Amino acid sequence: MLYFGENMKRKPTIAGRPHEALLVVDIQPDFLPGGALPVAGADAILSPIRRLMESGRFERMVAVQDWHPPDHVSFASNHPGRKPLDSIVLHGHEQTLWPDHCVQGTSGAELHSALPWNRAGAIIRKAMDPATDSYSAFRNNWDRGGKRPPTGLSGYLKNLGVKHVFICGLARDYCVNWSAEDAIEEGFRVTIVWDLTRSINPKEDRKLRSELSARGVRIASTAEVHG
Repeated sequence: MLYFGENMKRKPTIAGRPHEALLVVDIQPDFLPGGALPVAGADAILSPIRRLMESGRFERMVAVQDWHPPDHVSFASNHPGRKPLDSIVLHGHEQTLWPDHCVQGTSGAELHSALPWNRAGAIIRKAMDPATDSYSAFRNNWDRGGKRPPTGLSGYLKNLGVKHVFICGLARDYCVNWSAEDAIEEGFRVTIVWDLTRSINPKEDRKLRSELSARGVRIASTAEVHG
């Protein structure tokens, strides 16, 4: 749901343009150390993301927020006999079961107070349908009908003339990854700010990076983005 509100040569940098936007994905207390579903090292990206948001590099920014109802189908607690990280088949696809996290109205679901969310032009809330999970900022996971309903983000960005999406946040191997892949399918150029993301399973990062690059996603550092 969309809410408005080694040589001597320097690496080429990415110049700021009006048709670019920054997506800040799932920076919420439940995904940080001490939260319900913590991502190791996630606290280390807060300050650099804040600096990027405040730098003036992007005039268009969107916050992405996990926002589950308490009876959400992805919660292991809603499947008797199951435990977190078990897998089930849901609507014909593999579904990981998670600990309860980012439950609507709880402190763990709030956008993290360390970041300047007043600079975001819109908030995308995902996973609001209790029967369908949602990793991507652009489309939900598969529903009962076998479809992946859009969140509205693609239309919002295209109406603003955005052609290039930069993505940072959590988690690199789930919501950042899925968002990047869907953005490519929607026709956007996509850059992941790699050092401003962290993975649930960092052992797979090299493979993930290779797969993303093969799909046309650019991997960049904060220094490259800042220029």
